[in-house]
Parts: sequence; C-alpha cells; structure tokens
Amino acid sequence: MIPLIETEVVTKKKWISKEDFLDIVVISQTFPGALVVNSSIFIGYRIGGLPGAIIGLLGVILPSFFIILCIAVFFIKFRDYYYVDLIFKGISAAVPMLILIAVVSLSKSLKRNYINIIIILITIASISIFNVHPVIVILLSGLYGIIFLGKKVK
Repeated sequence: MIPLIETEVVTKKKWISKEDFLDIVVISQTFPGALVVNSSIFIGYRIGGLPGAIIGLLGVILPSFFIILCIAVFFIKFRDYYYVDLIFKGISAAVPMLILIAVVSLSKSLKRNYINIIIILITIASISIFNVHPVIVILLSGLYGIIFLGKKVK
C-alpha cells in the first residue's frame, strides 16, 4: 500500500514532497503497529493537523474493518463445513513459511558479521527459550544501537 499512498499524495495530489514522504515512512517504521496505518496518520497530520490525522487513520482502517466484518458474518455460517476447515488448516500451515520468506528477504540487507550473528542468536534464544517478550527485545536492541552503534552528530 505504501507505493499506492505515495502515488496519491506525492505524485497526483502533490500534498507533500517525496523527501517528506520518505521521512514519514522511516519514522512510521519506528513506531509499533502497521506501517501503512502509522504513515497515514503522519501524512494526515502533516496535511490537516489533528483532524487530518484522525481522517487518515479512519481512511485506512475502516475499509478493512468493514470488509472483515462482512467476511466474518458470512464465514460464521460456513465455519463448520469440512472443506472450509481443511482450507484453514492449509492456510495455517502456510503462515510460518510466509514469515520465513519475509525473514529471509529482510536478512539479505543485513551485514554479515559476528556481532549481527550473535545478536540474532541472542534474540532467538531470548524469545523462544527464555520467553522474553518481543517488545523488550526490540527496546533492548534499540538501546544497544544507541549506545554501541551511535555516531556523534556534528
């Protein structure tokens, strides 16, 4: 959805510049939640202040909400059918592979060095073995980045 939003607000409407849009996307990635939702809130705020942020939020959330609501109403009638149950078992088996594909795709941009490999192993162990909440791992990783990887700004 990010390219669609960019086309609409940067190219067609010219509400913000491409540089501002990229800054908004980068900032949106640092906040928890869906990137598109966060970006829409920032873009809405940039264009129309608090009312713009609310309208941006509603514009992104409401269509999906109503579509899922319609599907849920329809789905309740067919959930107990044998073939529908098989479809969902197949989908649930595919989800871990989709996540693995996303991890592999993101890992291609990661520098391969001992520090990063150690951080990955610590993260996997923390979450899977020691049941540390992922938010704590993210916060500690960010703190590590600030302390050990930060560069002095002139």
